Amino acid sequence: MKLMLGIMWLLHWLPLPVLGRFGDAIGSLLFVLLRSRRHIALTNLRLCMPELTEAERVDIARRHFQAYSRSVWERAILWWAPESRLKKLIRIEPAGEIPVAQMTEKPTILLCPHFVCLDVAGASIAMEASASSMYVTQKNAAFDQVLRAGRARFKPVKLFTRQDGIKPILRALRDKLPYFMLPDMDFGEKDAEFVPFFGIQAATLTATARIAATTGAQVMPVIATFLPDYQGWRVKFYPVWDNYPGEDMVAATRRMNQFIEERVREAPAEYFWTHKRFKTRPQGEPSLYSQH
Repeated sequence: MKLMLGIMWLLHWLPLPVLGRFGDAIGSLLFVLLRSRRHIALTNLRLCMPELTEAERVDIARRHFQAYSRSVWERAILWWAPESRLKKLIRIEPAGEIPVAQMTEKPTILLCPHFVCLDVAGASIAMEASASSMYVTQKNAAFDQVLRAGRARFKPVKLFTRQDGIKPILRALRDKLPYFMLPDMDFGEKDAEFVPFFGIQAATLTATARIAATTGAQVMPVIATFLPDYQGWRVKFYPVWDNYPGEDMVAATRRMNQFIEERVREAPAEYFWTHKRFKTRPQGEPSLYSQH
């Protein structure tokens, strides 16, 4: 891993179009080699986009592997490039600047679904304001250290683990420290409800709605995607959701999934299809990922 990190550090000096094309090439190779991950991605796409042909789904899956690989290698720029270079590569929409005042005037949940460029969204905000987020400790100590340092290189960032529980998150929000919420992974039935995602019942954490209800936090979605032609990244801040979460936490969670689904359809290759989003099934239903 230290060798890979050293290579990443060297590669961060490359122009982004060169580094991006390098990432695409590695992703194309991984699409061929990682059969189990390819199976997961194609299974997800068959479930979520049955209206497409198999060839179209394979094309999205291949481009997803390319996009994911790109995002990993391009993290080198996020971790080590000068702030001035980053700002030239990141396009903030819709207003051209981070809405710092709006996200710090009251408790704010920054809803950031699992698109491959989500770290770009974090970096763009960290250059302007402190924030907090959930963090999964990496198995490799060297990589864990670099990842933590990279995410906190500009402003102080509070990183919580699932083992920390919800209390530190609530304290951070009450201190008006924006909280990055990544709500769209399958963590099992605990604290989750089965609500539709692309028409498939998906175990979905209700934490976004519950935390918003507990703290009075506003929910502001933010999504990062690639700009065309390897020119950088787009970070788009969406309007704060009105009347969220309301009284019904399940309905609020369904609304969240619908929003994410709409954004996925806008950039389908950049969503995290290699995650078993439908791993947890309602009682009595078989696995959707079995290979025959």
